[in-house]
Amino acid sequence: MLAGSVLACSVLAAASGCGLTSGSPMVDNVEPGTIGRGRPLEGADLTVTSKEFTEQLVLGAIMGIAFQAAGADVLDRTGIQGSVGTRAAVENGDADAAYEYTGTAWITYLGHNRPIPDPREQWQAVHDQDLRHGITWLTPSSLNNTYALATNRAHHAEYGTNTLSEVAALSKRDPGAVTLCVEGEFANRADGLPGMEKAYGMHVPARNITQMDTGIIYTQTAKGVCTFGEVYTTDGRIKSMDLVVMKDDRRFFPNYNAAPMVRTATLEKWPAIVSVLDPVTRALDNDVAQDLNAKVDVDGQDPHQVALDWMKEKGFVTAG
Repeated sequence: MLAGSVLACSVLAAASGCGLTSGSPMVDNVEPGTIGRGRPLEGADLTVTSKEFTEQLVLGAIMGIAFQAAGADVLDRTGIQGSVGTRAAVENGDADAAYEYTGTAWITYLGHNRPIPDPREQWQAVHDQDLRHGITWLTPSSLNNTYALATNRAHHAEYGTNTLSEVAALSKRDPGAVTLCVEGEFANRADGLPGMEKAYGMHVPARNITQMDTGIIYTQTAKGVCTFGEVYTTDGRIKSMDLVVMKDDRRFFPNYNAAPMVRTATLEKWPAIVSVLDPVTRALDNDVAQDLNAKVDVDGQDPHQVALDWMKEKGFVTAG
């Protein structure tokens, strides 16, 4: 199914249907800081891509800025709609690298049904299997953008739930207490609500489930319209709206650790990509992601500028 989607996307690219033919040079005036010393990517022409949502736009910019500081000329093809288009760009050579999520690769690209609970083992399995597709995965971050349920402070105080097992117990003890705001996709995915209910022995009646767009879920959960809302663990609105995230104590949800996904041919030509990206990737975690995402989604800042400010703040790059 993935191969068919990639082929379709490649055909559509000629008509700009997948966003693969667009792009403009990154022109950040940056110099090496703690990365890129000696400008080991001098002479490289590298294309960076990403998906279209906030975190991906920030991560794509971070990668491009790192490459520029190391001396590369960088073409910006971030903001492709959907996972398959981004993957196709790297796999087909329309792009050289992207930050991708291990769970997405394992389930969506490599076609597995069951995630691997240990995050390092999940990354290793993706790394090993993707080599045959001409893709090399570099060191993963601890940034794990996976699903979760969250509640507001009032409901947290009232019901005292901190884990999904406790939410399941509450649903049995007081069925009317557990109401959910979720996306339509989450409501139907095997790694979403149906699988979560099965894993935790939970049953939430359909009348207690409201489907809505992602952004609305956060505001409605914060207002207490639903007891629990589906959230992404790195979303900046969790902090800004003071939501409490339920721990996935049975480790049901897949690990979606962000890691650089690089064309193997590109890496063989420019092996310094590893030393340029590894320190940056190691600095990425959920707290960092929530802060960076909030600057965009809550404060209204530009994703590229947010990435540039962070890279300078961390000392990875300096102003040119």
